[in-house]
Amino acid sequence: MKKFMYAIVMTTGLTILSAGVSQVNAQKTVTKTKTGMTHKKKYALVGAGAGAVTGAAVSKNRVKGGIIGGVVGGGAGYLLGKHKDKKDPARKTIIKTKKKPA
Repeated sequence: MKKFMYAIVMTTGLTILSAGVSQVNAQKTVTKTKTGMTHKKKYALVGAGAGAVTGAAVSKNRVKGGIIGGVVGGGAGYLLGKHKDKKDPARKTIIKTKKKPA
């Protein structure tokens, strides 16, 4: 009878302990919200690079043409990206949820 009571007490104790551990593990979930690169940034970078290459290739003075082309291309890319961001604002936020290792 003593062994039987000991087994029941141990089973009950382990059950309570495992329930407490699972609740602690559930609370260790980490949610990260990351803002991705907007269309404004992306298009401005691409436009500046393309404008700089084109300006340097077309102009007689390569440095001056590259600078002017980069500024104009970056501005045009920024405006196009701004328009796309207004059109689709839901793409800005990325939410990642993962469990934190114990």
